[in-house]
Amino acid sequence: MDERYLLVVDDQMSNIEILGEVLGDEYDIHFALNAADALTQILQQAPELILLDIMMPNMDGYEFCSLLKAKSETQDIPLIFITALATPEQETRGLEAGAVDYIIKPFNAAIVRARVRNHLELKRTKDQLRVLSQTDVLTGLANRRRLFEHLDHIQEKSQQIAQTMSVLLIDVDSFKAYNDFYGHIAGDVCLQRVAGVLHAALRSVSDLAARYGGEEFCCVLRNADAELSAAIAERIRASVAALQIPHQGSVPLGIVTVSIGFVVSSAVIDHPHLLMAADKALYAAKDAGRNQVKAAAGS
Repeated sequence: MDERYLLVVDDQMSNIEILGEVLGDEYDIHFALNAADALTQILQQAPELILLDIMMPNMDGYEFCSLLKAKSETQDIPLIFITALATPEQETRGLEAGAVDYIIKPFNAAIVRARVRNHLELKRTKDQLRVLSQTDVLTGLANRRRLFEHLDHIQEKSQQIAQTMSVLLIDVDSFKAYNDFYGHIAGDVCLQRVAGVLHAALRSVSDLAARYGGEEFCCVLRNADAELSAAIAERIRASVAALQIPHQGSVPLGIVTVSIGFVVSSAVIDHPHLLMAADKALYAAKDAGRNQVKAAAGS
């Protein structure tokens, strides 16, 4: 996404042209003349910030702002009202609807540029903090919190459209023995290298790799049937073995390996049950001798 992409929503082309002149040198300005057209554009590519008129036909700015704030895909986009309505009550209503600021017509170019710049900087800071709060510090993968949020999001989507997904649980074999023999610093490096394999295995941004806890990892694959899930899991297993990380506590190979259990679901199942099924498959892989992939019953 273009980080300089702003959307102006106003039914008066003259206002759009003025804002284009004020902001066009710094930002990529797109426009819409009504809420329906704006929503189509936003869902195709989310802007960094929206400048929204209040008085528009069919759906006014207040309603449109409330609509955006109710959708998970759009609720974090900062929105500034641009309007000739200047009473305290109207400004309060706009802020309560979810707008971050209020600019009164006729425009003062310096104020418009300053407020847009300030809110974009604030958004970028919040985005950075959000990423940090959802990232495992050691491996750079998603953390457990982000994993659960992602699974909840998929579950919500699966109620709207039929969608197959799979959950892979990956465990580094005999990792306690590795830590005891090589030390915790080497153990951290080992986990980072395994995390690199998982990240490389992702097909797109719709997949997620996360550190589940300790030496356990989890991959969530969208639109992946049993055959594809098994192929990806096997590629992960083989790629970790191919790293040839020495491990004297691993018998008989003497290198770091992983065991993987996975479950495939096309039904709306809450994530604790999916993770439990994948965990059972993981233990089956370990009981069978480690360094292998097992599917959950029914997958």
